Amino acid sequence: MKEKMVKKDCGKGVVFLDRDGVINRDSPDYIRSVSDFHFIPGSAEAIGKLFAAGLDVILITNQSVINRGWVTEEKLSDIFQHLCQGVALFGGKIKDIFYCPHRPDEGCSCRKPGPGLFFQAEKKHGMDLSESIMVGDSAKDMQAAEAAGVGRKILVKTGNGQKDMAFLKKNGPLPDYLAEDLADAVDRILSGSVFSCKKY
Repeated sequence: MKEKMVKKDCGKGVVFLDRDGVINRDSPDYIRSVSDFHFIPGSAEAIGKLFAAGLDVILITNQSVINRGWVTEEKLSDIFQHLCQGVALFGGKIKDIFYCPHRPDEGCSCRKPGPGLFFQAEKKHGMDLSESIMVGDSAKDMQAAEAAGVGRKILVKTGNGQKDMAFLKKNGPLPDYLAEDLADAVDRILSGSVFSCKKY
């Protein structure tokens, strides 16, 4: 019964996730290697729950470490592979990964808060963004999702979420739900409550 409700509310069932601060612990020095990558407790299990419920999970992440010259494409691929392997241990799967390699000064359309990565996913997978959900930890995640027409936005307190919520209250766009972490966000998605209420 719960699965039918989720599919009805989410359409094709696409959940977009930011990476740093949502799935893994963020770092002011950036995530530059597999050894820097540490799952936030419960996040890998949460992705497993989404997959078990029939929801596709797609990563949408800024990775300026590439164009800053700090991480090679090969190293970044290793980090993503490590993430996917960790998620697989809990029965989860990442359907696809879209990342922006550009620095903030390069003025691209794909770097969040720009909506470009969402549009890339929409074009490749033929989804309806208005029926999807974005889970992020920053104002940029919420702004990008809003600009792309994503149906629901969840901000997690991990990463920059606690700090950025104050900014969003003044400047918008407000998330549909403020979650403690990804595990809490996923519980809300699967219960359907994120579609019927706002909690700050």
